[in-house]
Amino acid sequence: MTTALRNRTVLVVGRGSGIARAVGDAALREGARVIAAGRNRAALQESYRRTAATVATLDVTDEASVRALAAEAGGVDHVVCAASARARGTVAELEADAILKSFHTKVVGPVMLAKHLAPAMPGDGSFVLLSGVAALEPDPGFLAVAATNGAVNTVVRSLAVELAPIRVNAVSPGTIDTGAWDALGDHGKAEFFGRLSATNPTRRIGTPEDVAHAVLFALTNTFLTGVTLPVDGGQPLV
Repeated sequence: MTTALRNRTVLVVGRGSGIARAVGDAALREGARVIAAGRNRAALQESYRRTAATVATLDVTDEASVRALAAEAGGVDHVVCAASARARGTVAELEADAILKSFHTKVVGPVMLAKHLAPAMPGDGSFVLLSGVAALEPDPGFLAVAATNGAVNTVVRSLAVELAPIRVNAVSPGTIDTGAWDALGDHGKAEFFGRLSATNPTRRIGTPEDVAHAVLFALTNTFLTGVTLPVDGGQPLV
């Protein structure tokens, strides 16, 4: 355990599973006070009930909700936003509402978090947003995902300048086994993961803990700002 996060307050925005939960658990192990926030408060309470984390209600697509959380929290030291709304599909399949929801959740939402939380944060505080490997891979069916993640990569650079000395970074995961691919079914998921693992330079699929490790690095490295850290096993290389 390091001491960088001990007794510091870390707000983790997202569901009570997958990457958000892995980040919350990692921060707790480092001695941080964790606030887990998301739209489904009951699910978060159930997920974190055996931990020291506190739970708050937050809809990042609603500025009033963000403002209310900022007032309730008082002040936080670090913010990790892992909220997402996937808009997958080819151009012919995409609907405007799905694209806008994705963009509002991963881009506009974090900007509103910065707007309402940064004024009460210490100068050595930080934000970490979640981008994604799709920004670097123009695969059919991932146009909206790529556009959203590309925007996140741009936002962290601008916020890093505007909020300085508060640091702002992003972590860009590759294919991670968070449960998001379970909709493919057992056979489809195994086939998909097997194909990626065979070509990925690390020869495996990522885990939420892989991403959480990078998030903690971004939270605690005080000379790191305005960058997007790829945690993708080298996926874009192939």
